Amino acid sequence: MSAERRRQTRVREETFHCCACFYTDNIFLEDYHMHVRFQDEQQFRRDYEGILRRRGCRSEEHFKSILSKIEKEVQRRKRLGEQSLERRLAISQSYKPLHPEVYVLQDSFLAPELLELVRFCTSKEADLEGMLNQIQSIADKRIYRFPVFSDEFCRLFIEEMEHFEQSELPKGRPNSMNNYGVLLNELGFDEWFIAPLREKYLQPVTSILYPDCGGKYLDSHKAFVVKYSLSEDLDLSSHYDNAEITINVSLGKEFAEGNLYFGDMRQVPANERSYVEIEHVVGQGLLHRGEHIHGALPITSGERWNLIVWMRSAAVRNQLCPMCNKTPQLVETLGYGDGFTQTRTLPSSETVDVCALI
Repeated sequence: MSAERRRQTRVREETFHCCACFYTDNIFLEDYHMHVRFQDEQQFRRDYEGILRRRGCRSEEHFKSILSKIEKEVQRRKRLGEQSLERRLAISQSYKPLHPEVYVLQDSFLAPELLELVRFCTSKEADLEGMLNQIQSIADKRIYRFPVFSDEFCRLFIEEMEHFEQSELPKGRPNSMNNYGVLLNELGFDEWFIAPLREKYLQPVTSILYPDCGGKYLDSHKAFVVKYSLSEDLDLSSHYDNAEITINVSLGKEFAEGNLYFGDMRQVPANERSYVEIEHVVGQGLLHRGEHIHGALPITSGERWNLIVWMRSAAVRNQLCPMCNKTPQLVETLGYGDGFTQTRTLPSSETVDVCALI
């Protein structure tokens, strides 16, 4: 069966939604390195005009240009599902992959260390202590590093991304902070690469490392590749992810600097956070909680490519939206949306401390 045929025959059981806050909250103002909320101009002026003036917005004309950018971003979000589907259809009809074999996950793509880790996690002997003997734990912040992909797969995968970038086909940006990269669902990686990676290989690991934040029940994702270079994105401001758990895998190529940095969970006040800096290791992934504040320092030469998967648990986020800290107001969308469902809950024997997530 061809990769395309397998993609078409994989059935998704759940219907996923977004929270209404997706269209109003966490809008990133790149020039000011801050996220804002926008309901209307009156609310925005009341909440942010003074802050923006102090940060260099000196004129009414400048302020109006900020409003224009925000309104454009809101409209982009409202059309995101529809436009993404249009791009995916255009790509599936016209794009000829350079390395078609990389679209279907194979054990040979994975590092032997990851395969051994999964074997342990699915054994009767699996426990947290045994896990921590096999992976690197960083600075007691519940950040973990372990090999994910082989060097050969990283090379082939980057070549595929570059091949797609050079095409004339439409491309969506990964998110409002990363302007260069590839949305992997639009390129056809979701069903037969990312979903099996999440379900078969990552969830056994997250079940043991993060049982308190949905690690056993990761049922959707958003996956994308980001690219940093001197002529494109250089760095990434501090932020947290719209995810219960994130894995960030360094793919290459040759680059200098651009280290990641991690603070504390977003609930800790900014002036009380302590930070740790972490170097990229090609083929290795960093696993962390989505609400962990983090960013990327500027690259100084070369190109850096990373695969990022935001993994989501409807069982957790149906109780509390991680972006607005409220009970989610569901909005219909296409695909995985932001991972909310209408009915999914945790088993009665397990609970999540929602107060700890606020």
